[in-house]
Amino acid sequence: MAMADNVVATYYYPPMEVAAAELGQTAGSKLDDDGRNKRTGTMWTASSHIITAVIGSGVLSLGWAIAQLGWVAGPAVMLLFSLVTYFTSSLLADCYRSGDQSTGKRNYTYMDAVNANLSGIKVQICGVLQYANIVGVSIGYTIAASISMLAIKRANCFHGNGHADPCKVSSVPYMIIFGVAQVFFSQIPDFDQISWLSMLAAAMSFTYSSIGLGLGIVQVIANGGVKGSLTGISIGTVTPMQKVWRSTQAFGDIAFAYSYSLILIEIQDTIRAPPPSESTVMKRATMVSVAVTTVFYMLCGCMGYAAFGDAAPGNLLTGFGFYEPFWLLDVANAAIVVHLVGAYQVYCQPLFAFVEKWAAKRWPESTFVTGEVEVPLFRTYKVNMFRATWRTAFVVATTVVSMMLPFFNDVVGFLGALGFWPLTVYFPVEMYVVQKKVPKWSTQWVCLQMLSLGCLAISLAAAAGSIAGIKSDLKVYHPFKT
Repeated sequence: MAMADNVVATYYYPPMEVAAAELGQTAGSKLDDDGRNKRTGTMWTASSHIITAVIGSGVLSLGWAIAQLGWVAGPAVMLLFSLVTYFTSSLLADCYRSGDQSTGKRNYTYMDAVNANLSGIKVQICGVLQYANIVGVSIGYTIAASISMLAIKRANCFHGNGHADPCKVSSVPYMIIFGVAQVFFSQIPDFDQISWLSMLAAAMSFTYSSIGLGLGIVQVIANGGVKGSLTGISIGTVTPMQKVWRSTQAFGDIAFAYSYSLILIEIQDTIRAPPPSESTVMKRATMVSVAVTTVFYMLCGCMGYAAFGDAAPGNLLTGFGFYEPFWLLDVANAAIVVHLVGAYQVYCQPLFAFVEKWAAKRWPESTFVTGEVEVPLFRTYKVNMFRATWRTAFVVATTVVSMMLPFFNDVVGFLGALGFWPLTVYFPVEMYVVQKKVPKWSTQWVCLQMLSLGCLAISLAAAAGSIAGIKSDLKVYHPFKT
């Protein structure tokens, strides 16, 4: 699909400008400077939004990641990613308004900010990367949800038949179940705007993360001490080359847990008008949220490693380091599935909207693209055939790919590598340089470019490690069977 600058800018999100007259209100205290209803967000509401959005299934692989790196490098790398994320998020906060931080034109989304500050091929690349990231995350969510459903089945099997029973179960039927559910939910208009959805997702993510942390603490107490070593998984358990690849893949897993820059501009758009400026409030909110999530990540990751040492599973709740209490594992994995059902739809909505708006502009006279068909069920529903076909095809395609590559850790690591450098580091740095008119070759410019290049090197190494992991897994995996 050829995407010109204006197509990327116009269709990634719908037009956001709203005039005061359209709101049915007179300009005044009830409206902000852009004619929208007055924003009421604070540092605390912005912090809670970020924390809610960030703590997700990525936390479950952190025990494995620290096991590859050890007690020294593991927490140090996690702290490094948190500092880089905080710094680049602060740069991004300055790009919410173009020009003056209190009175400049607002940018409502990440893509709006990119389009306002950058131009040409960079805008196109950003659009493509965001869509590629959405496709990748939808595959990752399908894998994670199916593994959790499979884990419920296996936990009950182990409880009934004993831990010696292999309880072999294929993940394919569960991926199909998840895919069928997503085909249905994808047809619900504005599913991502359902008011209780984010509250449910927040409750579910904290439920399974807390259960994982609690079980890790209990396991450490049962072991009578902390497992693990200063340098991570030992040579002998793995080959020297495996140690290298797994260590770089661990970088990708940690990067995935911190890849949330795409949502920050939208959250900043909820903060009340100056003074103080939205960027000042957002920087404080980012500091609070990064600190809270890093502490939570450290606890979950370190407790996972302390509990199992070199044997730390790739997914803390599905790798069967824990067998009992089986019902608690069932609750945690059910929470993961519920969370990911909603998260899949919320994450995919921008891509769905982009393709549908592009098609409507490309074929405005087509009844297949723009028309609606009445479908009588419990009541009469109007269905757009292009929407139904395209969304179903997307879900089917991502489900089939998930069946071919059902490797949670490797896929999470690759997604982290794919999204972290360009979306969390490169574009915020480039936008800040333009916004603040940082002179080329000045000390600040050189430092920013060095940071970007360093993160690029880490992302490339993480991607290579994840690809090596996928290749290794494919040697013993038979698609659609095991």
